[in-house]
Amino acid sequence: MEWLLAPATPAAAGALRTELTAFLVRHAQDGDTVDDAALIVSELVGNAVEHAGGPVWVSVDWSAERPLLVVHDLGPTFALDRIALPSVDSTRGRGLWLVSQLGLDLRVVAKRDAGKRVQAMLPVTRRMEPSFDPPRRQVNPLPGVDEAGPDGFGREAFLRALVVELARTAENANGPASAEQMVAQVGATVGGQMEEEYRRARGLVDRLTAEQASDCYLRLKAAIGGDFYVISVDDDRIVLGNRRCPFGDTVRQAPSLCRMTSSVFGGIAARAGEDAVVLLDERIAVGDPECRVTVLLGAAARANPGGHHYHRQL
Repeated sequence: MEWLLAPATPAAAGALRTELTAFLVRHAQDGDTVDDAALIVSELVGNAVEHAGGPVWVSVDWSAERPLLVVHDLGPTFALDRIALPSVDSTRGRGLWLVSQLGLDLRVVAKRDAGKRVQAMLPVTRRMEPSFDPPRRQVNPLPGVDEAGPDGFGREAFLRALVVELARTAENANGPASAEQMVAQVGATVGGQMEEEYRRARGLVDRLTAEQASDCYLRLKAAIGGDFYVISVDDDRIVLGNRRCPFGDTVRQAPSLCRMTSSVFGGIAARAGEDAVVLLDERIAVGDPECRVTVLLGAAARANPGGHHYHRQL
């Protein structure tokens, strides 16, 4: 996730701190305190706003166990070896000293032309969520491959309402995990059928590359009314954004439906390789303005203890 503060004002820094703290609260392990992490965000962003005299760029990458905060600005750099505990009567310098004590792997790197990059690993861990990785049922689910139009499968309002109501009923009766497990099974089976349709449309036989997998995601989501777009693709991860949920605003009443995206994406990625992890970093279903989904592939997936894990099933 990335933000640009321009103009970089104290009000903008405060709003970003609130947004980032809410993000950490949603994903942090139960029992973790996010107060220390929020203090680090506040100090590093606040220092950049106060001293840079220009735009400030902020990013958070939580594809590993702990989130990495990076703050770029065009202001003067400083040396970490000069950070010491201020005297009791000092009014400045205490915040950066606290960051050096609370943050992990604090670094300051000068840019080639002007400015610097300051980064720190935030002292929170990602909440462990159960992974539902059911095998695809070996029956031909509806819709069948031959029902697809030139742009993939279509969407029917009745079926959308049916799925939402089934998820809500399962969640109310047996809890969120039960609903998520049910939705994951649907995603595993229907996702496999959607992948077959994509392969037939593209004439593909071999395993999908990361680029082909991301293209498959866009095709199947666009066909059912989503507005997904690629943020980045490389050999070890695919990062996608989404401006519109296929289930519409009703998804806020059944957040367990996000497991559909996780299961579909994770199953396709695992079949393309050996292992995959899906991280649902932002979700329209829980009030975020957009969705942001990271799919980790191969070694990157095996190295990540969090997220939803998927394995290649023969």
